[in-house]
Amino acid sequence: QVQLVESGGGSVQAGGSLRLSCASSGYTVSSYYMGWFRQAPGKEREGVAAIGADGSTDYAASVKGRFTISRDNARNTLYLQMNNLKPEDTAMYYCAAGRRRWDRGYRPLEPREYNYWGQGTQVTVSS
Repeated sequence: QVQLVESGGGSVQAGGSLRLSCASSGYTVSSYYMGWFRQAPGKEREGVAAIGADGSTDYAASVKGRFTISRDNARNTLYLQMNNLKPEDTAMYYCAAGRRRWDRGYRPLEPREYNYWGQGTQVTVSS
């Protein structure tokens, strides 16, 4: 049984930083692809960052240069370092894991490509 548990969300002022963590059980973070998504009230869930099994990464244009996705294979944990946060980054952030494709470089930002989801952690950025 796969379980993903996010932590690290909170409230910060614009320009601040947060690091989100996603502890995984039943799913080895280095074996397939994983991603971070967010959903603001009244909006669709959108991909923020993704990492392939080979460690390659991809980012949404809105966060490129500010967010960094990484993983700790020994801890079986995924991270999202978020710097220079903006009010428009306010959302519920979700960790996800996928097994739909075997390519080690596959790192989609589309939610439909993911099989497993965490419960989310709230990030609120005030101006």
